[in-house]
Amino acid sequence: MAEQTENPKDNSCAPEAVYSLRAYWKPRYWPVWLVWAWIALMARLPFPWQIKIGKRLGRALMPVLTRQRTAAQRNLAICFPELDAQQHRELVIKQFESYGASLAEMGVGWHTPLAKLKKIVHVEGKEHLDAAMADGKGVILFTAHFTCLEVGVAILEDLCSNCGCMYRPQRNEMFDTMILRGRSRFAKRQIDKNNVRMLLQSLRSAMAIAYLPDHTYTGSHSELLPFFGEPTVTNTATSKIARLSGAKVLPYFFRRNADDSGYRVDIGPPLDGFPTEDPVADTARLVGLLEDYIRLAPEQYLWTYRKFKGRPAGYTDVYSPSA
Repeated sequence: MAEQTENPKDNSCAPEAVYSLRAYWKPRYWPVWLVWAWIALMARLPFPWQIKIGKRLGRALMPVLTRQRTAAQRNLAICFPELDAQQHRELVIKQFESYGASLAEMGVGWHTPLAKLKKIVHVEGKEHLDAAMADGKGVILFTAHFTCLEVGVAILEDLCSNCGCMYRPQRNEMFDTMILRGRSRFAKRQIDKNNVRMLLQSLRSAMAIAYLPDHTYTGSHSELLPFFGEPTVTNTATSKIARLSGAKVLPYFFRRNADDSGYRVDIGPPLDGFPTEDPVADTARLVGLLEDYIRLAPEQYLWTYRKFKGRPAGYTDVYSPSA
């Protein structure tokens, strides 16, 4: 993994100098260079072209990415049982279009100048973030893995001057550095998802941290909670982190417009009475907020990973071929 300094983004230093890609010339990194070239090329195209090309790429990848396709099919069938077979097929196709668009949206989020980015991203609720930051306490921006994630967090460069994010280290060192470099435009600190100490320090120093606890987590702070009615191993740590740090928790969600003309970011007010002494109830409340937002554009949540994995014995493995 790339070496991470205490302050990965210094305002006096360009991101290229902090997260250089020059060391990654060995053959095992060449496929990642192709991804980097794709992202850089897409960033130079007009925005409508980026999304159109990305969607076509997603449709082309659908027959190839069998594991991801199966996960999306099973997840969507479980979470939206009210849809008929044809509607499910159409939703899976739209999911892969959004998946492909996300590869183009890396270029949008990482390389688009801020003035241009502001023209295509409409923000609702900025006053909630401003008021929370003005209190001098930390802010947890509760968000999730929507396909336009890189655009949704990139606009934080304009919304917040003291912001950071959690991230999951990647197995490929170059890809890890590439993501850190791309997000450094808005994140003054990028915190390994396992580094709880740094997360608490950051919140106690009045930073706003983009926090994504929606992926399956089987550690000590996890409970089996319903997600769209299906028991799911769920991360309950948000409640404890808010309690230990004194940070406020604000919903921070985003989606691409239905006509692909741009994006919408929705920032909610601080959650009233959060946290309580019951982290399970607190987490169920967060899951409910996430479900409500997913329903606005279900194809734009990341369904291609195994959301219902890691469940205890007695629960069906919904991803097995016999399921």
